[in-house]
Amino acid sequence: MGKRRFGWVAAAVGVLLITAVPATAVEDHRPGDQAAFDRLHDAQAKAWAEEDGAAFAATYTENGDVVTFNGDHLHGREGIARGMQHYFDNYIDGSRLKRLTEQVRYLDRNTALIIRTSCLTQGDVSDCRPDSRSTNTNLLVRRHGQWLQESFQNTRYFEIP
Repeated sequence: MGKRRFGWVAAAVGVLLITAVPATAVEDHRPGDQAAFDRLHDAQAKAWAEEDGAAFAATYTENGDVVTFNGDHLHGREGIARGMQHYFDNYIDGSRLKRLTEQVRYLDRNTALIIRTSCLTQGDVSDCRPDSRSTNTNLLVRRHGQWLQESFQNTRYFEIP
């Protein structure tokens, strides 16, 4: 077998092996996990509506991370509180979080990856604000029986011309 053909066959076998191996995610959730995720999200939404950076940060682990829609990296509860308060005071006046979709995947018994589609609403209007729709990745960890946010990364939708 020629070198080219062997290389192609080896690559094809590698692709087959990679795609044939099931993901290592586990479905090892406990009753009440979804309710806990909802409570955490509700606490974040409440802090957002009240424009309270400290309350928003309290839903994160001590060393949590937030990567905002514009790429800012807020690290640690203090950094998240300070950064979010800056956004609330200067850019996010009167908006509310709206969850559109959610997919939960357990990485292990105490770690959940949640992919959400969300948007912002303004005031009492329930429709999404134009240009506010985004997909975000949420890493949640259970510590001492309590779920907290470890990491959040937000990507805003935009048209590619």
